[in-house]
Amino acid sequence: MNTTKIKHFLKTFQSCSKIIGAKYYHSEGIISAPDVASPRDTEGHGTHTASTAAGASVAGANLYGLADGTARGGVPSARIAVYKICWSDGCSDADILAAFDDAIADGVDIISLSVGGFAPSDYFDDPIAIGAFHSMKNGILTSNSGGNSGPDLESIVNVSPWSLSVAASTIDRKFLANVQLGNSKTYEGRAINTFTLKNGTYPLVYGGNVPNTTGGFDGSISRYCYEGSLDAKLVKNTIVLCDEINDGEAPALAGASGTIMQGEVFNDFAFSFPLPASYLGSTDGGQVYDYINKTRKPTATIFKSVEANETSAPFVVSFSSRGPNAITREILKPDLTAPGVDILAAWSEGTTVTGFPEDPRVVPYNIISGTSMSCPHVSGAAAYVKSFNPNWSPSAIKSALMTTASPMSVKTNTDAEFAYGSGQINPLKAKSPGLVYDIAESDYVKFLCGQGYSSKSLQLVTGDKTTCTAANNATVYDLNYPSFSVSAAASGGSVTRVFHRTVTNVGSPNSTYKAVVAAAVGLSIQVQPSTLTFKSVLEKQSFAVTVTAAVSGAVLSGSLVWDDGTYQVRSPIVAHAA
Repeated sequence: MNTTKIKHFLKTFQSCSKIIGAKYYHSEGIISAPDVASPRDTEGHGTHTASTAAGASVAGANLYGLADGTARGGVPSARIAVYKICWSDGCSDADILAAFDDAIADGVDIISLSVGGFAPSDYFDDPIAIGAFHSMKNGILTSNSGGNSGPDLESIVNVSPWSLSVAASTIDRKFLANVQLGNSKTYEGRAINTFTLKNGTYPLVYGGNVPNTTGGFDGSISRYCYEGSLDAKLVKNTIVLCDEINDGEAPALAGASGTIMQGEVFNDFAFSFPLPASYLGSTDGGQVYDYINKTRKPTATIFKSVEANETSAPFVVSFSSRGPNAITREILKPDLTAPGVDILAAWSEGTTVTGFPEDPRVVPYNIISGTSMSCPHVSGAAAYVKSFNPNWSPSAIKSALMTTASPMSVKTNTDAEFAYGSGQINPLKAKSPGLVYDIAESDYVKFLCGQGYSSKSLQLVTGDKTTCTAANNATVYDLNYPSFSVSAAASGGSVTRVFHRTVTNVGSPNSTYKAVVAAAVGLSIQVQPSTLTFKSVLEKQSFAVTVTAAVSGAVLSGSLVWDDGTYQVRSPIVAHAA
């Protein structure tokens, strides 16, 4: 799923209109259709993410009756400045960096960046990491989508420690599109299907039985319903069964009235298709296949989608990219997770629901999924926190969001912290977290020097004459990060690491926090001192965490909570093999 589209920055001061400015960047090549030389969104992605972060409250928002209700962004009082950097042919590094520079110069408060590559990049080879470092230097937090390459491990992107990396989790709503066969059997599928078939039932064919032989295809290819592989004469006005999920364009172009797809991937969220469609699991799909082969004139119909309760929510969706962090394993990524599945938000009427020209539906609201959708949820939450704490640094805002996130269940998230980081975002708690882990630019410089980067490379990112010396060379374990990650040798074994941290009191002036630790079998956590006493706001206290782990392959999970009876400041602690 494509995550590389349009970048939005939001400003938290009042103005007379929602969008207070818009620019576009295209430094390479010429702009040609379907793109337009304008900041206007012709694809929908940017409109969706911007409205999620800071859209005004709108009653009756829906997609053909689905998800009907009042929609609003995370901070509806905020204003949006738009910087369009992506086009149908991609996003150039130069455009990304130019947009960062302009946003910083314009004085934005939060940068929401639902853009990312398909693999993690070294910090100094990644224009997003470089731009986010510049924004951090200027007091601006960058919120990033973590990527849609899950559930593979080590697939998380946008992993720089000065950025906020966001995974995607489900909400308590899902969309089902039922399929009924001519034998009256009904099967429950996943899809956002807004169509109602006019003729009730239609002839049902199997893609493998209707290959476009004149085009050089046989059943071994047409079973998957690849573009051009279906015989239009045999498929027209039928419902076609395909052996894997696809975008639906090939059956639509072949004249199908609908399509049923079957498979075992992407079964925890719903796609939209340019024709009536439903996606079944392999077991139900196999029964549909058997019905076709055993019935002289098989028929079927596909019903319009209905909403159902997702009782297991929230859990991290399968496509959400996972850790560990391939660039610095001792920095846990993702940082946290937020709603990113089946999200209704505004949509550009310069495109269709699916983006395909043959799709007749042009709408003001659409339902889509991705870490591109979860990222602006966190961007809005960051702006919300900043509105209460306007003088906080980017790292303080990030810390507040991470340490107040709700822990998630490993039963529904088997990749544990590699899936959800610190947990599910909780904006109401984040505005008043009690303690924060603050990080200055100089701390990141020490971290980078400790990672072995040269002074020359460092200066390309910092933009000044900073050099690496013995005085500013620090280990990753001393970066004041709100989470803890221990990386052992690939072969496993026992490992001990000592972390040094400093917390700043942003809660009650007179307070005493006690350390509460939890650890899986094989994980030992010791905190010294185990009690922190504060006598004033903004007072700082330091402590050390010693983690000993017997790593045997599985992720070992633990946590440290600083608890004063009012605030619970939670940090995940993980140990894993490299």
